[in-house]
Amino acid sequence: MINRRTFGKAMALGTGAAAVSLTGPQAAPVAAAPRSDRSASGPSTSGNKSAPGRTSASALPDIGPGTHTTFDRMRHVTAGLLNVGYAEAGPAHGPVVICLHGWPYDIHSFVDVAPLLASRGYRVIVPYLRGHGSTRFRSAATFRNAQQSAVALDILALMDALGIHRAVLAGFDWGSRTADIIAALWPERVKALVSVSGYLITNVEAQQEPLPARAEHTWWYQYYFSTERGRRAMEDADKRRELCRLVWETVSPTWDFDDATFARTAMAFENPDYADIVIHNYRWRLGLAEGERRYDRYEKRLAGRPVITVPTITLDPERDPFTAPGNGSSYRDRFTGAYEHRTLTGIGHNLPQEAPTAFVQAVVDVDHF
Repeated sequence: MINRRTFGKAMALGTGAAAVSLTGPQAAPVAAAPRSDRSASGPSTSGNKSAPGRTSASALPDIGPGTHTTFDRMRHVTAGLLNVGYAEAGPAHGPVVICLHGWPYDIHSFVDVAPLLASRGYRVIVPYLRGHGSTRFRSAATFRNAQQSAVALDILALMDALGIHRAVLAGFDWGSRTADIIAALWPERVKALVSVSGYLITNVEAQQEPLPARAEHTWWYQYYFSTERGRRAMEDADKRRELCRLVWETVSPTWDFDDATFARTAMAFENPDYADIVIHNYRWRLGLAEGERRYDRYEKRLAGRPVITVPTITLDPERDPFTAPGNGSSYRDRFTGAYEHRTLTGIGHNLPQEAPTAFVQAVVDVDHF
């Protein structure tokens, strides 16, 4: 989710999605950067426009959330420390798009995205992140580490295992952070980037500063996970499902999902390493859990907030309580290549599942930058 320091600055201004009425349409038009400004972060206009000099992809047919419920092809591959479970769609030799989920979600965030991208000729890879679904650690002795660079290196190992040199990376929440890191540290592996909520690379030291009370309140589960009581809740199947569903309802207030939709994703929470991975991730971010020395060199570079040079579209979900005001201005300076920012009105945190057509349109468009 969004960097706590950036979010704190946003909440201090007293504006943003958390202050918006919770009524509104489920489907959302896209607000794109004005045509006259290639890297605009100012007022948005309705429609899906690209800046001058770019090839604009044709508009996609609209697909409603929940049109699909399953993936046609599920696979496994040995990659680095993991045996990765992933969904695949589209032609085997098409240009590759890797879609990366967040917490508390899984690959089903892209269950409508994948077939739509496949219909445009893309080879779509949707992996379960470590600790989720059918992805497993290869060794019981491996530390169940969820620091940001470890998760990013999982995806590089997956690309290597599948013989993928470059791909479009598209993600939200943990997936945005992971994609941002790969684009920042290994830009040669990233053809283009779609990042929901913008620049999410974590600086652990910066996160030691307290935030305004309203911002801290929004992160309630992060502090809950810092306690052994929170850990026990994540280890208990019923309490875990109850907690995760509450997060869904809180951060996506206009998404009218049903019990079956949640249940399909909640199966991924049964991974034996799920509690360890989730707890370590949130404790590590607050400086309450150690990482591993093997990742120190990457974390040192990430602490410097490296810029991202690859072509990028950032997406802000308007109804996500973590979306900062300013139409992407809080992170605009971190993207120095071809760039466009879009705000999706009436949409919450799980953007690709709530607004699959808008997400796919961003992927197709950025691939034409």
